[in-house]
Amino acid sequence: MSPATFRKALFLCCTVVIAGSYQKAAAATLCVNPAGSHGCYSTITTALSHAAAWDVINVGPGTYKEDVVIGKPISLIGAGVGVSIIDATGLANGVFVDGFDNAGLAHVTLSGFTVKNANWEGVLVVSASDVVIRNNRIANNTKATAVFTGAPTGCSGQPAFELDETGDCGGGLHLIGVWDSTVSGNTITKNDDGILVSDESAASHDILILHNSVTDNPGECGIVLASHPPVGAIGSKHHGVFHITVDGNDVENNGVMVGGAGVGMFSDGNGQGRSSQNVITHNRLIGNGLGGVALHSHVGPNFGLPADNMDGNVITGNYIAKNLADLDDTATGGRVGININSGGGGTPINGTIISGNVITDEDIDIAFNTPTWVNIHLNDLRGGKVGVANVCTLDDPSCKGGIIASENYWGCPKGPGAWGCSTTSGPNVLFTPWLSQPATGDDDNQQ
Repeated sequence: MSPATFRKALFLCCTVVIAGSYQKAAAATLCVNPAGSHGCYSTITTALSHAAAWDVINVGPGTYKEDVVIGKPISLIGAGVGVSIIDATGLANGVFVDGFDNAGLAHVTLSGFTVKNANWEGVLVVSASDVVIRNNRIANNTKATAVFTGAPTGCSGQPAFELDETGDCGGGLHLIGVWDSTVSGNTITKNDDGILVSDESAASHDILILHNSVTDNPGECGIVLASHPPVGAIGSKHHGVFHITVDGNDVENNGVMVGGAGVGMFSDGNGQGRSSQNVITHNRLIGNGLGGVALHSHVGPNFGLPADNMDGNVITGNYIAKNLADLDDTATGGRVGININSGGGGTPINGTIISGNVITDEDIDIAFNTPTWVNIHLNDLRGGKVGVANVCTLDDPSCKGGIIASENYWGCPKGPGAWGCSTTSGPNVLFTPWLSQPATGDDDNQQ
């Protein structure tokens, strides 16, 4: 065989091999309907058992009484909210994306369902990446009875990776150890937590939470980025929750039963936690039970313990109104828009950026308690009461920290303390120069 003939034969062979590989990898489309008719399966679980990685499962109209467990790359597509319904009455979860038992799980999409009535989470995702949860309604979950004890475990029957949940036993959507993922366009209502991101099994990071409606979840927060202990190592350093973007969500009337924030960034106190470098932007945060945005550390040097890492969070461009007071070791002394609080532990909270927010109908627009200096600028503080408060005297009368609050609008041109303007409270609050007109323009249409 001449060299030219050999090269031609080799090219044709490679072409056949590549084509064969492509044919093998091509995704199939499966279907589900309650009757199991027209070549479809009658349950989602059965369809999943016959699906290969990368397949698409289209789920037709109907009610599916299942706890759907996904352990492979798959796209599970419903016919629409209120049309394809996963009713998990008496079951653990509605949908469980299980990377805990399927190492390396990635590339899962869940779209177009109503998920309701689960004992714990409506949708639970653990140890997985490139997960897309979009255009679903997740409602009326967390049916199991929860009694808050303060212990890191306590909800009967939950698996080992569920920690620090004795107050709620789950929520609407819970992401544990999840990264490079998207949650968008969902309606999440009447659960305990709306959306909970935590780190028991691995770090949760680089997640986009975009354009969701998270309302009327009375038992906990609307959206919470919470650092919990590692599985099997309660009290040790946490994996961390970081690089989460919470953008353009409507977060209203959450946490009104027990005190839950609109958006919360928390470390639980069972070891050194991390909720850092997150961005909370362009959300509507109205009528929540523990402030519009709350950042809490509960341990630190004052207790002889390592400081949490709660640094570098950005809170910008939000509309915040009519939220309730923060309580306990992070108390604000009144209804509060934003509360950045080290509690009694004295963890320094550094690098927080608070800018471009409109805050109104609060007793305290922005409250701080941390032994560092904080900068806040270009906000519209329209509450008409306390625009900025250093509430450190509630925990530490020596008040080592302070607030540089220049270049904010205090509700009228004459600045803090003038008639009709918001004012300041507490030591070490610097407010000059101030803005004589709103920093963000006319935002009356947001009310």
